[in-house]
Amino acid sequence: MSHFRSPTLTRRTFLTSATAGAAVSLLAPPTFSAASPAAREYKLRCAPAPVRLVPEPWAETQAWTYNDAVPGPEIRVRQGERLRVTVENGLAEETTVHWHGMRVHNAMDGVPHLTQTPIAPGETFVYEYDAVDAGTFWYHPHQCSFEQVGRGLYGPLIVEEAEPIRVDRDVTWVLDDWRLTKAGAISDDFGGRHDMMHSGRIGNTVTINGRVPETFAVRKGERLRLRLINAANARVFALDFADLEPVIVALDGQPVAPHAPDGGQVVLGSAMRVDLVVDLTGKPGSRVSVVDRFYEGLEYRLVDLAYDDAPLRERAPDWPMDLPANPLAEPDMDNAMRHEVTFNGGMMGQMVMQQLGGSMGGEGAGGGMMGNMRSMMNMMHGDDIWFINGMAAQGHILDPMLTLERGATHVLAMTNATAWHHPIHLHGHSFRVISRNGQPTRYREWQDTVLMAPRETAEIAFVADNPGDWMFHCHILEHQASGMMGVIRVG
Repeated sequence: MSHFRSPTLTRRTFLTSATAGAAVSLLAPPTFSAASPAAREYKLRCAPAPVRLVPEPWAETQAWTYNDAVPGPEIRVRQGERLRVTVENGLAEETTVHWHGMRVHNAMDGVPHLTQTPIAPGETFVYEYDAVDAGTFWYHPHQCSFEQVGRGLYGPLIVEEAEPIRVDRDVTWVLDDWRLTKAGAISDDFGGRHDMMHSGRIGNTVTINGRVPETFAVRKGERLRLRLINAANARVFALDFADLEPVIVALDGQPVAPHAPDGGQVVLGSAMRVDLVVDLTGKPGSRVSVVDRFYEGLEYRLVDLAYDDAPLRERAPDWPMDLPANPLAEPDMDNAMRHEVTFNGGMMGQMVMQQLGGSMGGEGAGGGMMGNMRSMMNMMHGDDIWFINGMAAQGHILDPMLTLERGATHVLAMTNATAWHHPIHLHGHSFRVISRNGQPTRYREWQDTVLMAPRETAEIAFVADNPGDWMFHCHILEHQASGMMGVIRVG
């Protein structure tokens, strides 16, 4: 993981910054014998600890950590290796660890009460699985995640290709935002109704690898592989690299045809990852600012890339950027089974449903002004705020919203009938994003989390080749906690 120079922070900044094959067999269940060969061993202990998120004169921040650090340790293995992670719970409440984007056996997925019994305080649990796909992934709790992740429990998980692309440095940036008080403490207002009903818990302080950054040292002519991970509860990033020309080579860990980001900005919804190749072309001794421009009128400088006085080379290298494909089963679109999925609810949700009523039809499209007002009042005073196909998740034990034929291709035709963005995540699988708003996607990118804009439609396609009950939810963690979550069963 990359380390930053000690940052300097003004009070204003602190308060406003806020082996690919045509046919792929089903994933084999792992064995859990202590004699399992060649497992890469890691130990994680989750517990409260002080961390230095912001520089002096502010105090250290009491966070929840893996191994006393935020982020937790970077877990790095080679594709095809077995990983064994012993997790000790030093919290005063239950927890789990979910391996986001990893196509693991269902029992290792880390979802409380669905795939495992939560890890009780003082207890341990051993996760063991094979690193099937190379790429950039991450780990975090799935128990009370809107608070546990928000307090600092997350870390990067990197699976290296057998033959990675050539770069000068492989750098990981874990992006997060924090809601801090003026004293530098984490605000305790988790689960507030306003956050639940609107865009989620947006913080006022943004960090890279657990620190408010000032500069990141680079050299002219250097080529970086920059792995971006969005670990924020809800914040969407849209990073502008100024006159640099980053090239996207992977999305959510899965290789994609190298291409420039749309509009020149690298967009990551919560939980998403983007691998970039960045050629540093500035003058020695100069600086270039990376700016987050997602929220109009709230743009801010994330970090300055500071060029050393001595160049590495005079011009960018001409090395190939294409990553090798992962062993994902290609969807059979001629025989795909189609399923309609609608996300609705939240503040202004009924208004959006009414606007979309012409295409969605029926009672759910509107129901008249009085019906909309009754629904809004029920939402504001009840526990159900967000819905998938008219149902809000309640409790831990959920009946499947969909049961998919194992080994078959399935298309989820999704509609965001809300006024808010939603990064939609499916566990246990990666999927191709095949269309947006009725138009085929240019790259048919593989992802596990797709960011949907308000009123947007998207179609995703995948082979249901990993059996079990899998979570399907919005990764704005406040939306997940207040209903936008379901179970998809692969039988």
